[in-house]
Amino acid sequence: MSSKILLRTKMRAVRRRLAAEQPDAAARLDANLPRDGLPSVTAYSLYHPMGAELDPSGVRLGDAAVALPVAIARDAPLVFRLRRDGELMVTDAFGIPGPSAKAPEVDPDVVFTPVLAFDRRGGRLGQGAGCYDRTIEALRRRKPVFVVGVAYAGQELPEVPMEPHDQRLDAILTETDFIVVGKEGR
Repeated sequence: MSSKILLRTKMRAVRRRLAAEQPDAAARLDANLPRDGLPSVTAYSLYHPMGAELDPSGVRLGDAAVALPVAIARDAPLVFRLRRDGELMVTDAFGIPGPSAKAPEVDPDVVFTPVLAFDRRGGRLGQGAGCYDRTIEALRRRKPVFVVGVAYAGQELPEVPMEPHDQRLDAILTETDFIVVGKEGR
């Protein structure tokens, strides 16, 4: 079994424990986000939390439009559709609720992404399907995008194993801090 598979199993248990210990962690995220440290934002993407993922729905970036990721196919990059209050959500290729095909697609300037583990060099361990790696790579080919991992502080590791296709984070938002990844650490 690969080291990433074992690490994912361990970090899912860690995240479940942290979620149970800190039920108010999501409410503290927005207060830790420095607005002056982010690029100009027209649209940003949050995500619908699954399981013990930290819920970013309270994060607000001024008047910028909010989008949610939608999986069209399990092996394709995600698309981002604008979220409108009161609009019916539909499940995507992974069974995750998101805006329907009627919602306009956007390329967000800032992407908030869930993580299983992170390090201070921008290493991110995801669920293993590669969705966010494919998506971030595609977005970065089209435009500058600032990628923020959302996690409990206790999900930090000294080093996350990275492969050539893995996309690094630009920052990490936790219930206690906002960590900007230095370019020298990459």
